[in-house]
Amino acid sequence: MPTLVVFNSRQSGQGSGQCAKARAGGAHPIWQDMKIFSLGLNHTTAPVEIREQVAFASEGIMQAHQDLVAQPGIGEAVILSTCNRTEIYYSTDSASPESVSRWLAEYHHLSIPDLDPYLYVHTGDAAVQHLFRVASGLDSLVLGEPQILGQLKNAYLLAHQAQSVGALFNRLFHWSFSVAKRVRTETQIGSQAVSVAFAAVSLARRIFGDLSGQQVLLIGAGETIELVARHLREQGVGRVTVANRSAERARQVAEEFQGHAIGLGQIPEALEDADIVVSSTASPLPVLGKGTVERALKKRRHRPVFMVDIAVPRDIEPEVGQLPDVYLYTVDDLQGIIEENLQARREAAKAAETIIIEESLAFGRWQQGLGAVPTIRLLRERAEQLRQSEVERALRLLQQGQAPELVLERLSHGLVNKLLHQPTVTLRAAGEAREEPALVAALHTLFKLDETS
Repeated sequence: MPTLVVFNSRQSGQGSGQCAKARAGGAHPIWQDMKIFSLGLNHTTAPVEIREQVAFASEGIMQAHQDLVAQPGIGEAVILSTCNRTEIYYSTDSASPESVSRWLAEYHHLSIPDLDPYLYVHTGDAAVQHLFRVASGLDSLVLGEPQILGQLKNAYLLAHQAQSVGALFNRLFHWSFSVAKRVRTETQIGSQAVSVAFAAVSLARRIFGDLSGQQVLLIGAGETIELVARHLREQGVGRVTVANRSAERARQVAEEFQGHAIGLGQIPEALEDADIVVSSTASPLPVLGKGTVERALKKRRHRPVFMVDIAVPRDIEPEVGQLPDVYLYTVDDLQGIIEENLQARREAAKAAETIIIEESLAFGRWQQGLGAVPTIRLLRERAEQLRQSEVERALRLLQQGQAPELVLERLSHGLVNKLLHQPTVTLRAAGEAREEPALVAALHTLFKLDETS
């Protein structure tokens, strides 16, 4: 199982203050200046021997956590470690990629020269785009695979529980989830089968249309058969029977999918009720012959049977495919479908890249907008103070018996005068100093004076 490690950004000094404000939900005046980095390696840059050495083991999470947050300048940080990638996402106002790659190498007892050739670093918009591509499955070994999105969601959940994400990464990761959803909604990136197991189920849907209620016989109990069973269950099939040489292993797989386990010797009887047969064993000889299938078809009154032989060497005799009412496909047939679907995904990926660029630019605009948040807060606080002062004054006048209409009139005039007093004074002073053009232009923009007039 992949390990997702989330690192808390609590630390001493300035970084601690940033994260404390982040956890409180407030804004920090330099958040828009915090740079976002993604640093790591994956299946395209490093062989498995290297990926194994930089993978994070679950038992080392706490120590890794402590080591990482001790690095100067690190804000929020999330590490994603799977069999195909190890990546560090972090925000910083001072830490260099070299310092983080050095930490990664030292933590795993590797020399920097041994690790550096396999690392990639993305900064700013490029880092955001990389995260969006990862979330959307565009950077995966299997183009468009959805599992990585679940891993990122788990990473964010762990970060939230550890209080290690502030406003910046909170928004960033939620944005990445939305981007992935948009990519899958607006493109065909995930609509085509690109695994043998899923291709087999997709073929079954072509034959039967609706798979709900179809009886299934699975021969073998390996990983591929488990994946087939999972996909079939998602399609709502009926009874699932698992046949395997090892009765115990067959029982384990069958129980996971609320199915029934049998031995290989019971296949002829199970075949009579099977609408879908998928076989993947390590047998050197066929486990299902033409004669057995012929007898089963007679008892089925020639109801059609869909068969997929994923094994190499083949589990089902080729002559079975010559029988009427049998639709037999081999692993080569599936590979052809997979290649066609991969090409369709590649075409969809082009549209997905356009979405990712668009969304990364939108996120960049949001991040830049954080710089105005403290000023907006101060402006609203000042206006609220003036409002409260005028309300208190109006209440006193009402208690003194003055007419409500007159009090409301005074309240509105007083509030307007106080709100505009300081800006008016500042604008006049700027005019006297011949510095008013910029302020005038800003006021026209802020209050849309031209539109109002």
